[in-house]
Amino acid sequence: MDLKEAMEARHAVREYTDAPIEDEKVKLLQDEIDRINKEGDLNVQLFTDEPAAFDPETLIYGKIKNVKNYIAMIGKNGDDLEERVGYYGEQLVLFAQQQGLNTCWVGTTYKKMHKLMNLREYDRIVLVIAIGYGTDSGVPHTSKSPAAVIRGCTDISELPEWFINGVNAALLAPTAVNQQRFSFRLTEDGKVLADPGRAFFSKIDLGIAKYHFEIGAGKENFEWAS
Repeated sequence: MDLKEAMEARHAVREYTDAPIEDEKVKLLQDEIDRINKEGDLNVQLFTDEPAAFDPETLIYGKIKNVKNYIAMIGKNGDDLEERVGYYGEQLVLFAQQQGLNTCWVGTTYKKMHKLMNLREYDRIVLVIAIGYGTDSGVPHTSKSPAAVIRGCTDISELPEWFINGVNAALLAPTAVNQQRFSFRLTEDGKVLADPGRAFFSKIDLGIAKYHFEIGAGKENFEWAS
């Protein structure tokens, strides 16, 4: 399964079986986390066979059951932390999908997790990702049309194919309560400007959507505008 196939196959899964994650897959996940921590300047941590911390009563939204494995998305507080968490967290989510594992982005209060985690000075737990073998594969979310998230163009048929492919890939990205507030614009100098919109978790959602956009468009075809 390549990344495009993983992107299309992956859906949020909120109920998990008791099947443990095999040791070889745990190692693969940890190796990927080590890479991401170095590249993204993060402190992401994997927890397996640890059900106590993931108390359903602490969830901010949604119902999720029988989580015994999760990835804590942690980094030093800063203006771009949430976007980096989304961008690199989605890399882990799609990597997990390629290994036959299911995932779900989850917001919690983390009260029972702090004592389990190795937190550095100024670290913040942004979100966690539930991971394991789901009781099902989840269901696709409904998406906006490409035109609804493209700015600065009245006729999207005039846009390059790679840009449209990127937008379609971004629309497959998970967002908080499926809000899809992000938008993309092709600038006059041929760069892509991405905007998070205004909503809770929108910066995290933008990081996720930007990674999807890169997969669909091909990183070799464009640069991000600052």
